[in-house]
Amino acid sequence: MEQEIRRICVGLLAHVDAGKTTLAEALLYRAGVLRSPGRVDHGDTAMDFDPLERERGITIFASQAHFHSHGWELTLLDTPGHVDFSAETERILRVLDYAILVISGIDGVQAHTRTLWQLLGHYGIPTVIFVTKMDLARYPKVEILENLRKELGCGEACVDFSPDNGSRDEELAMCGEAAMEEYLETGSVSAEAQRELVSVRAVFPCFFGSGLKLEGVDAFLEQFTGLLQPVPPRPFGARVFKITHDAQGNRLTHVKLTGGALRVRDSLQYDGLDEKIAQLRRYNGGKFTAAEEILQGQVCAVVGLSAAANGQGFGFEAGGGKPVLEPVIHYRIGLPAGTDPRLVYPKLKQLEAEDPMLRLRWNARLQELSVGLMGAIQAEVLKSLILDRFDLDVTLDHGRVLYKETIDRTVEGVGHYEPLRHYAEVHLILEPLPRGSGLVFTSKCSEDALDRNWQRLILTHLAEKEHIGVGIGAPITDLKITLAAGKAHLKHTEGGDFRQATYRAVRQGLMQTKPVLLEPWYRFRLEVPTAQIGRAITDIRARSGSIETPEDLGGFSLLRGRAPVAALNDYAQEVASYTRGRGRFFVELAGYDLCHDPERVLADSRYDPEGDLDNSPDSVFCAHGGGFTVKWNQVFANMHLESVLAPKKEKVLSPVRRRISIDEKELQAILEREFGPIKRPQYSAAVWRGSAGTTAKQDAGSASSVSASADTFSMGGRQVLIVDGFNVIYAWPELAALAEVSLEDAREKLMEILANYAAFTRIETILVFDAYRVRGGKGERFDYHGVRVVYTKENETGDAYIERLLHEIGRSGQVRIVTSDNLIQVSALRSGVLRVSAREFGEEIDGIYGDIEQFLRSSNRQRMGTVGENAAGEAASNK
Repeated sequence: MEQEIRRICVGLLAHVDAGKTTLAEALLYRAGVLRSPGRVDHGDTAMDFDPLERERGITIFASQAHFHSHGWELTLLDTPGHVDFSAETERILRVLDYAILVISGIDGVQAHTRTLWQLLGHYGIPTVIFVTKMDLARYPKVEILENLRKELGCGEACVDFSPDNGSRDEELAMCGEAAMEEYLETGSVSAEAQRELVSVRAVFPCFFGSGLKLEGVDAFLEQFTGLLQPVPPRPFGARVFKITHDAQGNRLTHVKLTGGALRVRDSLQYDGLDEKIAQLRRYNGGKFTAAEEILQGQVCAVVGLSAAANGQGFGFEAGGGKPVLEPVIHYRIGLPAGTDPRLVYPKLKQLEAEDPMLRLRWNARLQELSVGLMGAIQAEVLKSLILDRFDLDVTLDHGRVLYKETIDRTVEGVGHYEPLRHYAEVHLILEPLPRGSGLVFTSKCSEDALDRNWQRLILTHLAEKEHIGVGIGAPITDLKITLAAGKAHLKHTEGGDFRQATYRAVRQGLMQTKPVLLEPWYRFRLEVPTAQIGRAITDIRARSGSIETPEDLGGFSLLRGRAPVAALNDYAQEVASYTRGRGRFFVELAGYDLCHDPERVLADSRYDPEGDLDNSPDSVFCAHGGGFTVKWNQVFANMHLESVLAPKKEKVLSPVRRRISIDEKELQAILEREFGPIKRPQYSAAVWRGSAGTTAKQDAGSASSVSASADTFSMGGRQVLIVDGFNVIYAWPELAALAEVSLEDAREKLMEILANYAAFTRIETILVFDAYRVRGGKGERFDYHGVRVVYTKENETGDAYIERLLHEIGRSGQVRIVTSDNLIQVSALRSGVLRVSAREFGEEIDGIYGDIEQFLRSSNRQRMGTVGENAAGEAASNK
């Protein structure tokens, strides 16, 4: 077995026209793969072999080549540089080991360059930078390097690896502690330390040269391969990064082997399928060679897989995750006269398999097809592809912005599905999240209430569908949907029942809120002659944009800012017009934010959420042997489970008052002011166990008590126990372990334990949880089966609340504080309040639970004895 793998997959990324493809040709030529490097303007490059690419002079489809250099086998993946095809680039990033970011020495960092840089950071890919076109650069290398550090935000981590940089080792030493120690000891940073710094993205080596003139290419290859980190062998794993079809219509599944090996006639199991590999192809540009075996680190195209999707993982590889980039404009597809769209739809699904971001949609009500695209260039390419592949001359409209929806407040959504012999009820909590969060699905439902398998099924149903909002029918986003409760029937519940109940619960929750419309926004960079800056500012503001302080570029002014995508449509052409070609306008997606004209969008939509039968908010109940529909606003009156978001009364804290001592009436007044009156369940006995293990029992109706130790906390009236919640959770091993899985479950478990404790001992118990980081939190106080629970408000720590409460109660032998927090213990000492650690209180709880068990056994024996005596007396009287 190999001790290390020296096969690496490297991606080339750049802004369009930066010189990336030219550099790829130079690398392949100097590595001996090409007899001569091709040129983009000549249309003879090895990597851009598709007729569309050669016609337009840009990279549209990712291509691959492999070569050997300095003891390494490298697979080079050339990615599209135009922003319209950035989704293709993102798919490639998921299989890269290293990346080469190419930047033009003429234009520097562009808008799309920053997008690529952010994507590389998102996927954690070690990156080196090659600045090409240095033979035409307008600025010296030092200024270009400073511009890179500023525009990319990487600071001193961007290190010049040119041979003439005598301070390189010193600069590297500043990027890591181990490197600094090595530099101080030896005066240099070893090659091994350099490889480690690059692999963890602590350093981004920067090289300079010219791909067209072959300047700096040989040195770059040598140094780049010296920075690569070998990887250990791993078990079989593979990741799909591209789907294509060859000229014969064969479906090609492009994969990167992340571990093990793959051979012809091997079987792959995925999504319930078991398919055999018919052929393995290794591509160099547009040509391929058949291979019998593919090894870890290599890339190939697999023939024989019929349904594997982009991002699909095999072997140990997990799911692909959600892409960062997505289309923001939808285009209606106009078909030739007499063409049935229902017959065209399956054909176009082939293209969607190759590019999932097309988001092909068929609207049965309007009888129209539409696709999601990144821009006009991609729209033109798509038309050409459809004509070439399916001989269909389609048209596309000007496009419409893809809106999204979220909600304005937290709600509970309920879905009930109960036609005859079916049953399911689902309660979901829908909470708004910050912009860009997407959809988050989780569960806090107890397995005692709903089996784990049903819970998993509900979460699967939440994720399997694109849920749409009730405002304009746009996809929902920036929501956390939590399964809070659910109910199944032992006999009649089936999997499909929970699908119906889940979908209806989401819609029912959305119907209770005001829809919040979101639209895509651009981050722009606008350079115009200074004389025309007033026109530019006026234009941007008229388009609902915001502008930062203008920068002077010497005769030109630079404007940066944000504006809605819909408002900047075709603005680049307008800039070119009024500046007579001297102005430059660059944009990059800044994500979704509040719609700038929601009233107009809602009015134009005319979407009827209750009339959308495919997304009904209503529920189905059963009566008299048949199912009947209940409108969404009547579901709460008919549901079988209780609401999980029942309103809780909030108490306002009064100012703190200093006291030296306090009697029982004053203590009662403070507690009722904080929490209101409390109704405690009545039990037949109560017990108190002190820290020394002494027990005091008190029969129902009796006022006598026993105290037998100095450590025992004697009841001289009412007793109060204050518990620092999070301190106890992380001090008790069983709760700490539970908190790692679900902090909510750990909190509820502690509340249950304290409820049993308070009920049996008759001790006033206050549980304080720290919620000072909850933005906008107003604090919360409520009763949990006799335990008074406190969630502090925003910017108020639990320590501060407890200290204030102790300060107000003052010196009292009736109050104890349970915590291991030193600050609170000091405060308790000042207040004269008794202190007990979380560990000691845990031992006390164990003793209480033992007493509860013993008390129940004793009560059962007494009850059975009484029953026996009654039976014996009845038998004697019968005689």
